[in-house]
Amino acid sequence: MQHAVGSPLPPPHQPGHGPAVGWSPAAHQPGPPQGPAPVPPPPPPAPGYPTAPLRAPAPHPGPAPGQGPQPHAAPGQGTQQPSAAPRQAPGPQQPPVAPSAPSAPPVPETTGHVPLPPGGPVAVPSVPPATAAPDPTTTTLAVLLIGPAGAGKTSVAKYWADHRRVPTAHISLDDVREWVRSGFADPQTGWNEHSEAQYRLARRTCGFSARNFLANGISCILDDAVFPDRPVVGLGGWKRHVGPGLLPVVLLPGLDIVLERNAERSGNRRLTDEEVARIHGRMAGWYGSGLPIIDNSQLDVPETAHLLDEVLSRSIASPPNW
Repeated sequence: MQHAVGSPLPPPHQPGHGPAVGWSPAAHQPGPPQGPAPVPPPPPPAPGYPTAPLRAPAPHPGPAPGQGPQPHAAPGQGTQQPSAAPRQAPGPQQPPVAPSAPSAPPVPETTGHVPLPPGGPVAVPSVPPATAAPDPTTTTLAVLLIGPAGAGKTSVAKYWADHRRVPTAHISLDDVREWVRSGFADPQTGWNEHSEAQYRLARRTCGFSARNFLANGISCILDDAVFPDRPVVGLGGWKRHVGPGLLPVVLLPGLDIVLERNAERSGNRRLTDEEVARIHGRMAGWYGSGLPIIDNSQLDVPETAHLLDEVLSRSIASPPNW
């Protein structure tokens, strides 16, 4: 039977078991009134105070029977009373503590060891007067390696950066461009405004990274397939993003070598033979531009990197006009 009002009944009590968990028998069953609640014990005394029980003061002793009144104490002397606790002698005084000086304001966190100059382009490296040619392996440089697909730009740039005697970073335009994972505009599917915008964004990102590395004393080498017939997008963009101190060098092997190296690629890095031949033909326009050109058709990666040092040594002594 259900009750119209009131709380539900507790579960039935079974023999051999205590009351049901969560139910209070006194809350639902009437019973005799309970006695007064027990008085809680007094709290413990505070630390630092004596814990001995208090005693009533002893009565003042009167004169013994048959004796007269006690003589008064002489002036300046008093009756010695037993003290509850002996007084401790004062210890040596501590010197006053001087107020602490106000703390300096916290220094805000910055990125990098040296703050990047705002918009400061990389200047042309200055060469001290010397009889011997400058050593490009110990000079802080910013190098732009130009070439068609399959010219070996990435391999030579990595090897050159790994074997320098000063800190050097390799910044690949293709790697930065492929940071875009969703909405990547692959130029192989057709060159359009979206792929052009992503190339421009990647170049600006690489240029900022190069300036940040150089401001902290770290050389850098960038690689990009810059076309000579588009100076505003290619060299002009790199000069704006990095500065006039950027040293461009062209890697231009033969067409057969480029086709062979492109065939070894996979993914979106591999182009069709027709596209490779078209890019290689456009790259031939660098001849006569005044930029140094390395034909690495018969050179491996270490030999090409060594020849790159020689070309950079001449470029430092006499920077090209571009």
